[in-house]
Amino acid sequence: MSWEKNVRKVVPYTPGEQPNRSNMIKLNTNECPYPPSPKVKEALKELDYEKFRLYPDPAAAMLTDALAEYYGLKNTEVFVGVGSDDVLAMAFMTFFNGTDPILFPDITYSFYDVWAELLKIPYKQVPLDDDFCIRIEDYMGKEPVGGIIFPNPNAPTGVLMDLESIEEIVKANPEIIVMVDEAYIDFGGVSALPLIQKYDNVLIIQTFSKSRAMAGMRIGYAMGNEKLIRYMNDVKFSFNSYTMNTPALVLGTAALQDEAYFKEIVGKIVATRERVKKELRELGFVFGDSKSNFIFASHPDYEAETLFQALREKDIYVRHFKGERIKDYLRITIGTDEEMDTLIGVLKNYIK
Repeated sequence: MSWEKNVRKVVPYTPGEQPNRSNMIKLNTNECPYPPSPKVKEALKELDYEKFRLYPDPAAAMLTDALAEYYGLKNTEVFVGVGSDDVLAMAFMTFFNGTDPILFPDITYSFYDVWAELLKIPYKQVPLDDDFCIRIEDYMGKEPVGGIIFPNPNAPTGVLMDLESIEEIVKANPEIIVMVDEAYIDFGGVSALPLIQKYDNVLIIQTFSKSRAMAGMRIGYAMGNEKLIRYMNDVKFSFNSYTMNTPALVLGTAALQDEAYFKEIVGKIVATRERVKKELRELGFVFGDSKSNFIFASHPDYEAETLFQALREKDIYVRHFKGERIKDYLRITIGTDEEMDTLIGVLKNYIK
């Protein structure tokens, strides 16, 4: 058809399967196994539905102010969006507009290359080493680069890079923006946030979807110097002024007001993760030292696809990727203790 010549054709991002079965165990999309803070529930009950006829605050001041206070920043150093995916997409549009390729790992969040293709951004995928670690020497400004982005801890591997290494990359690339995607930082890492006070070229992106247990509300945010955030807002207001809906603003703000609950559920997930690591090793699985809310594991005697299907038959859903370097691995989200006990029980019966 003649009109197809004007269609933007891309290979879309493939999200994790979203089954809807009773009694299933869903460990495939890195969601939090616990509900949001009780303060979120209270705020939800108090929402005035009549206000839904009005547009939400385009500046999202309630939430940006709350985030700024929480992190000890100015509100002009915070940008919010509809999940970290929206924030990252806005950042790609804002900062990756040169002719030199942007860099990101070959094994990483698989939305990066989708955005690059969609926005016609040149890019280069830099191989991780054999232990799935970023080699910082590959990002040290030895060749022209249009920008850098990587998750920390990385996804789907769960490997954490230390703050000193991140700073080396930022310091070596003063002419480009370095984005650190910290979706999983609360589960065992140290945030690179302090770097925004030392360098004007670093942007930190986080989310409420994992450690705040609010994936369904779609709340993400970026933190950087005022100039970076101003440029992002310029793009946002040229694209969609009303990105955050009223419930997300109210409930996200409420979540930030319950630090005790936040620490409680993160602590529970970390404790479960460490226990499950031990049990998986006893079953012969091998994996790196994940600092996220998932474990990226393989078994030398069983194909990952076979294990994936065996678990699926028991209504236990984990994630299996088809990429050549990771086809032998399963990404297993940390669920409740009871869910993980069931997972381990099924694996014990299968692995003889």
